[in-house]
Amino acid sequence: MLRLELYATPMWISLSIISALLLGGYDVLKKVSLRGNAVLPVLYLASVSGALVFVPFLIISEIAPDKLSLLYMPRMSWCQHALTFAKSSIVGASWLLSYYAMRYLPITIVSPVRATSPLLTLLGAVTLLGESLSAVQWLGVAVTVIFFWLFSKTGKLENISFVRNKWMICLYIGTFFAAVSGLYDKYLLANLGIPKNTMQAWFCLYMPVVLLPFLLLKWWPVRRENKFTFRWTIPLIGLCLAVADFVYFYALAEPESLVAIVSALRRCSVVTPFLFGAIFFRERHLWRKLIILCGMIAGVCIVVMGS
Repeated sequence: MLRLELYATPMWISLSIISALLLGGYDVLKKVSLRGNAVLPVLYLASVSGALVFVPFLIISEIAPDKLSLLYMPRMSWCQHALTFAKSSIVGASWLLSYYAMRYLPITIVSPVRATSPLLTLLGAVTLLGESLSAVQWLGVAVTVIFFWLFSKTGKLENISFVRNKWMICLYIGTFFAAVSGLYDKYLLANLGIPKNTMQAWFCLYMPVVLLPFLLLKWWPVRRENKFTFRWTIPLIGLCLAVADFVYFYALAEPESLVAIVSALRRCSVVTPFLFGAIFFRERHLWRKLIILCGMIAGVCIVVMGS
């Protein structure tokens, strides 16, 4: 009789899948908030809402640390604060570019293209961090990345040039910064041992600081022409992402976790915005996209079974 633990899924894989589901909801909330709306105030208010989530835990960690266990946030050094601010700058650049792409492109195109960041993350993890994958894991990652690429190619059927369209270029550059951030997270958590809770909290708190100059210099002078409408989905963006990242950091902090696999599993978030785009936005070429999406999920299953 086979023992049950032979089928146990590693904790970091389960955490990565949970993070993916939350990240999918985050994409949907972004699209709903950005439709017909000014990009920069949506991005800024979403970042503020995400930062506010962590303020109570930072205060309690200072005045009554024994009251917290899982959410305790130890102090960081000035050097660690500087490194965390650098992370906020990297992610801020990624968000700024990807939010504009999400505003002007179909969600069933943006989310899958953003999901191709595991390809760059994988290359960086293998070459810079010295990670190694089994043959089955290599197969799963390869299948996943190929179907992500095929997913992005469907944009040509919607008259979206993947070379000349400026929003696609923004999306590519934003995706590159997202991959850089994935590698940087692993370096900060695993190599430098920065407390994951504290790093996430201060990363979110620094984000409004990073984005404020863009809000004041780019949007505020043209606010009458580029109008902003508040929607209740906007603060939910920050909340959803805060929880998704909290789970994501725990997955990366697991000693046996591989950043390439965590990043690939997290990209399963494309399922949620795809279904939302199909049902509510009536976006085109859904059957072709659905077939490619199924291939992507098959690749992710291979990754999980090979772990």
